[in-house]
Amino acid sequence: MKNIGLSLILLILCGCLKNKPDEELFSFFLVADMRSYTGDNKNLFRGACEAISTHDSIEFIISPGDIDPPDSVLYTIKKYISEDIKWYPVVGNHEAETPSDMAWLREYNKNGNTLPNIVHRGPTGCEETTYSFDYFNTHFVILNQYYDGICDNCTDGEISDSLYYWLRNDLELNKKKNVLVIGHEPAYPFPDIENQRFRHIYDCLNQQPEQRDRFISLLQGNNVRAYIFGHTHNYSVVKINKLWHMDVGHSRGRGDPGARSTYIKVNVSREKIHYETYRLNFGNSKYELTDSGYLD
Repeated sequence: MKNIGLSLILLILCGCLKNKPDEELFSFFLVADMRSYTGDNKNLFRGACEAISTHDSIEFIISPGDIDPPDSVLYTIKKYISEDIKWYPVVGNHEAETPSDMAWLREYNKNGNTLPNIVHRGPTGCEETTYSFDYFNTHFVILNQYYDGICDNCTDGEISDSLYYWLRNDLELNKKKNVLVIGHEPAYPFPDIENQRFRHIYDCLNQQPEQRDRFISLLQGNNVRAYIFGHTHNYSVVKINKLWHMDVGHSRGRGDPGARSTYIKVNVSREKIHYETYRLNFGNSKYELTDSGYLD
């Protein structure tokens, strides 16, 4: 009887452990392409920031490019979300072509290790604007796709040899369960998930298809969960050969009526990554949950 009782207890405990809810570790937010629509106008990027501020567990924010001017983006984030927020910017084509923006971004991550949790600085000539950082069980890689091996604002957007080999080394050294790679330009531009608007069809990473394909193969071969980007102002989430492609869309509020303004909350647990997409309702000026899913 004692053995039967002990067996029952073990079965119950095993069942409880198996059915234990997946523990959420942290949440972060994605906003992009708000350039020139920042500041105190509530109908623009400020509206997205105010909506984000209503969420719990805002660990940090990542912006996949076109954040010109970056000091105004940071001002809006700090004023309307939190003064203590951590912001990880990504170089977009408009920053790359604006010397004052690039100078600001280099100073913001001075020496390539000013931002928190950085584990690898970018390659020579790109130390401050390409980097990787770890947070709990997730490895984040921020890529400046305008780096040509010498300077960090010298191409139209590509994965140069120097950037590719730096990324390969970074991914080989990674020990974290999840890997997310963030750049500005899509590998394959997709239309907006709602109205099918297409933008930047021929001027993304597809301008250099061999470099693009090599880059995507590297991500797939290292079990990267998702490649996250902006540039098109259109929101989409598509899985191709095990790799998720997430276009963050734009966070301009009413500044781009061609597609709804968007921000994404990403919830990371021990086993899963879940995203929630919020888009602006032009009728009531509120951001509403419109899409969600798992990056599995």
